Amino acid sequence: MAEKEKLTMAILSGDMERALAAFMLAITGVSMGMEVNMFFTFWGLNIIKKNEGGIQGRGLMRKMLNLMNRGGSRRLKLSRFNMFGLGTWMMKKLMKDTNMPSVDEYITMAHEMGVNLIGCTTTCGVMGIAPEEKTFRSEVENLSGATYFLNLARQSKVVLFI
Repeated sequence: MAEKEKLTMAILSGDMERALAAFMLAITGVSMGMEVNMFFTFWGLNIIKKNEGGIQGRGLMRKMLNLMNRGGSRRLKLSRFNMFGLGTWMMKKLMKDTNMPSVDEYITMAHEMGVNLIGCTTTCGVMGIAPEEKTFRSEVENLSGATYFLNLARQSKVVLFI
């Protein structure tokens, strides 16, 4: 039996529009029979953070960073066209009106379809996020570093940076 083709994505942005694009591609890849890996790093970690939860991090600078950057799929800004929240509100309304899934729904759907959601341990270390703090959603089953990502990328037919 032939090995599945692989799609590996590095998600670096916490913008809602990029999260939506990444999950659309992930779900499409799985639907086409591919093994899909999504590696969330830097601001992309905001997508997979729990929507609830307090400010975490060790040290004043990390606490300040996490105060300004709480994350969670419901807090994502649309993009540079956020327009003080109006752009995000409009996009969520349009998505609801056209029965397009929310980021939360995409995360759940992707996980149920077998997409591997991976958080970057190196970025967690810089931002003061300890794995034992359970910062991430239950769909995130793996926290790994850059070596793990590069190994996945090396084996993949398609590698995307979003």
